[in-house]
Amino acid sequence: MLDLGPEGADPVDYPDYGYRLAEAVASGEASKGVAICGSGIGISIAVNRNPAARAALVSEPLSARLAREHNDANVIAMGARLIGIEMAKACVETFLATPFGGDRHLRRVQKLSNPNLAKETA
Repeated sequence: MLDLGPEGADPVDYPDYGYRLAEAVASGEASKGVAICGSGIGISIAVNRNPAARAALVSEPLSARLAREHNDANVIAMGARLIGIEMAKACVETFLATPFGGDRHLRRVQKLSNPNLAKETA
């Protein structure tokens, strides 16, 4: 497990941490990640700037399961101001325990990670 920060409770610029997490996933240093900011929206946008990262904003275990099963999400994002600690734990547990479904979803996931492929076959 990697802790990519921040070190304390002082406000930080979430894109810096989203980019750091995305790079860790893209490089293989981490296979999956959990990203947290106030709403979860900004950090998920930052993580998704890297084509190797597929971050899904989740708020309950069903969305965490579907993010893995259908979209092969390798990062989940949550809003610290919007989700309670027990719900966040349930989302992380579900996310980590759910395998990618493959089959019909594989083609779509490949397009998510290869935007040029999507243009060619659209």
